[in-house]
Parts: sequence; structure tokens; C-alpha cells
Amino acid sequence: MSDTQHLGPAGIDIGIPSETRKEIADGLSRVLADTYTLYLKTHNYHWNVTGPLFNTLHLMFETQYNELWLAVDLIAERIRSLGEFAPGSYSQFGGLTSITEADGVPSAEEMIADLVKGHETVARTAREIFPTVDAANDEPTADLLTQRLQAHEKTAWMLRSMLA
Repeated sequence: MSDTQHLGPAGIDIGIPSETRKEIADGLSRVLADTYTLYLKTHNYHWNVTGPLFNTLHLMFETQYNELWLAVDLIAERIRSLGEFAPGSYSQFGGLTSITEADGVPSAEEMIADLVKGHETVARTAREIFPTVDAANDEPTADLLTQRLQAHEKTAWMLRSMLA
């Protein structure tokens, strides 16, 4: 394959064909949408949690939404590095995410269970694109996905441990 066949619209030649870069970026866009939606939900729960575990959960949710906030930037920047535009609006995220919004204000225990589901959802979304990333030898994206999987699986475990 000649070098010109690797060139995308912006003249990108990083050793991954443009069609594959687009497929990876599309998968990362779903990870970004899930992550942003989970960030928003976690921040909402931080504001609205009540009950005997208020202080514990308020602080825990703050730590979690701050971590998610940093992650959305890393994911979006990887999409841009692959030569695609990152989604960045509520309507775009709404069309891409697998995470559902909460109705009303759930109880503290329901918040915890809902966030477990959210972190597990992001992990599944990240895993869906791993075969394409691996086949393309896209180590930077694989590294990013591995870090995200570790964060989401650990957070899901910690939250799950709080449930009876």
C-alpha cells in the first residue's frame, strides 16, 4: 500500500488507514458520549444525594465526576488525533450514548446501583472497539481504553461494595 493510500482528508499518515481511523474514532465517540453522560449523572447525584450516607457519597461522587471530566478531554483529543471531529453537544451525546437518564431524584442506594450500571456500560462500550483497535496496532487508543476500563471497573466494584 502506498503512502498516499494512508492519507486522510487532513493528510494524516500515522500507519492506520483512514477507514480504520474513522471506525476507531466512531467507537471512541460512543465511549465519549457514555463518559460524558455518566459524568453529568454523577454530578447530578453529587448535588442531590440525601440520607445518612450523604457526606460519604457527596465526596465520593465528587471524586468520580472529576475523574470522568478529565477522561472526556483525553477521549476527545484521541478522536482528534485520529483525524475526526469529536462530538460535543447534548444532542450528539444523546444519539450516541447507551446510558439512560434517571427519572426524578432516586434514593442514595438507587443512585449507587445506577452508577454501577453506568460504569459497567462504559466498560462494555470500550470493549466493543478493542478488536478494531488491536487489529490496527493502535497502541495509543488501546492504552487509553485500558486505562478507562481499569477506572470504570474499579469504580463499579467500589460502588457495588456499598450495596447490601
